Amino acid sequence: MKFSSKVLKCGLSPMRKFHPYAVAAEAKGRKIYHLNIGQPDIETPKAYFDAVKHFDLPVLAYAPSPGIPELIEAIRKYYADLGMHFDAGDILITNGGSEALQITMNCVLDDGDEILIPEPFYPNYNTMAYTCGAKIHPIPTSPHDGYHYADRAKVEAEINEHTRAIMVTNPGNPTGAVLTPEEMRMLVDVAKAHDLFIIGDEAYREFVYAGEPLQSMGQFEDAAENVIVIDTVSKRFSACGARIGCMISRNKELMAQAMKYAQCRLSVPTLDQVAAAALYTVGPDYFAAVREEYKRRRDTVVNKLHEIPGVVCECPRGAFYIMAALPVDDADAFQKWLLEEFEDNGDTVMFAPGEPFYGTPGKGKNEIRIAYVLKQADLERAMDLLAKGIAAYNAR
Repeated sequence: MKFSSKVLKCGLSPMRKFHPYAVAAEAKGRKIYHLNIGQPDIETPKAYFDAVKHFDLPVLAYAPSPGIPELIEAIRKYYADLGMHFDAGDILITNGGSEALQITMNCVLDDGDEILIPEPFYPNYNTMAYTCGAKIHPIPTSPHDGYHYADRAKVEAEINEHTRAIMVTNPGNPTGAVLTPEEMRMLVDVAKAHDLFIIGDEAYREFVYAGEPLQSMGQFEDAAENVIVIDTVSKRFSACGARIGCMISRNKELMAQAMKYAQCRLSVPTLDQVAAAALYTVGPDYFAAVREEYKRRRDTVVNKLHEIPGVVCECPRGAFYIMAALPVDDADAFQKWLLEEFEDNGDTVMFAPGEPFYGTPGKGKNEIRIAYVLKQADLERAMDLLAKGIAAYNAR
């Protein structure tokens, strides 16, 4: 049978590709410390579950394709409290941030088009672009300068006749890099100057650790036609399984086009929307506590990594990931070996190999992404396992 050339270009997620090896390791009795995927262990606010318990409609019906009004209004109020004002029609509720990204790309990219994204980037962006017949044009960075990319000359040098959009994850996944307000302004100005869309994937907005105010591409009202914001409850409220996100833009024509895809998939799950609306009643104390917890975890991981000879990493300023270059020949092979051959008192560790986070062939081969989403003691043990694993792997 013949398969689509678009699907054949896609690869497996590096966060999940080693799952069969993990299952085999666990079958041998191994305990695995999972640093490979951004699944927080922070408790989901009780408001979510209370809303589910109190849902008493006799029929679980389809929701409106744009989303239920209560959730749209809750999101509007959240942004208004940050000084950004959107109409209800500027917000489209989606099945997680992933569908918001997929709909956005389907609306703005054609076969042969390119989207500029700083590398390393979230690898699933590749699949989303390939399914549109487009591809990612990476903006190169280096771990040695903290993955900095927000330089106008550097960005404009990568724009060509195929470029249709610039997309940034802020705070960054996988780097933890955080844009300054001036850098955000510059990127918006570049998009306006070249008639491009500027897409802000802002799933980790709350997780910044140097006291910065919360920021969004949505604050630039002078770029209403260019700016698209991607948001989600997954990380902000530790509700990854709810699969509730949204696409936000003041570009009325774009949102009208997006509605075609929204109506095609009918609706986002009704009950999850009701519960997600309740999440937006959570107060600032929740975010302050969660932010402080992630900051402690970040510091633990960074300090432990700096103790391992040959490791190169910068302290991330946001999100809950860190990219690190390891003194190994191939992080992919190293991860497979850790699951098949290595154990320390029955324990081993998982991370996400770095090469799939890059668009430039050959880059990231010895890099890994760590998600610091475990409790403090577990992170310390995981980092010790990583250090022991590196030493044993290189001594083979």
